[in-house]
Amino acid sequence: MDAFEDWIGKCETAVQTADLWPARGLAAVLNRPFAARIGDPVPPLAHWLYFTPAVPQSAIGSDGHPERGGFIPPIPQPRRMWAASNIEFLGPIHFGEEIEKTAEIVRISNKDGATGPLLFVEIRNSYRTGGAERLVETQTLVYRDPPGPGETPAAKPAPTDAEWSISVTTDPTRLFRYSAVTFNAHRIHFDHPYATGEEGYPGIIVHGQFIATMLMDALLEFHPDRLPSRFTFRALKPIFCRQIFFAEGRLSDDDSTLWARNETGDMCLTAKATFT
Repeated sequence: MDAFEDWIGKCETAVQTADLWPARGLAAVLNRPFAARIGDPVPPLAHWLYFTPAVPQSAIGSDGHPERGGFIPPIPQPRRMWAASNIEFLGPIHFGEEIEKTAEIVRISNKDGATGPLLFVEIRNSYRTGGAERLVETQTLVYRDPPGPGETPAAKPAPTDAEWSISVTTDPTRLFRYSAVTFNAHRIHFDHPYATGEEGYPGIIVHGQFIATMLMDALLEFHPDRLPSRFTFRALKPIFCRQIFFAEGRLSDDDSTLWARNETGDMCLTAKATFT
């Protein structure tokens, strides 16, 4: 842990235009029509389509992510998971606008989990257009060793009082297209021998971002007028390729509780959308 203290406060800044293409590709993955034009607002969570990790191929690590030791410290634990995010929507980002993103490592911490030691990295991502901050996301990454023999994540039952429920397929083609539109080369999402042999998973893993995006998509399908001012999510249990999951939720006056449930009733990802 002491070796990583120099990374706290480390920043990187980049500028990119909010092009239409990746949002068009995402709409295809979601099986939705796409009619947005330059000047229209970028949909909630579509900010993940920009500032993708376009490092040179020579700088890609064995897991498909950029090599550690640059912006991310040289953490030795091989497994990397996007554990949670806390997103504030402060103002609209429009297609065609130039976005400035600043990423800052704000916290690195250790924790002894039920399955062994965990190392958490929290990154604050700020998105600005026209000199004003439009979106802030605090992203939590967790690093850990491969699991022991027979180790499985603890399961929590999903709620049974959903106001809506949408069945979501996770076939290899869909996962590949989502990886392509987000330029995500993490091998656990497409390389079965790597996911099972190197990282000890029983199969290819569905992206946490994709699951969270489906929860948001389901919310806006049933309540298109309820754009959130804040969205948080936390991953609880992996969903694997070819497994069906259900994007579910219920609405109250001030917020919406959302979750992804697998076919056996386990809660795999939980989220909350807050309205102001």
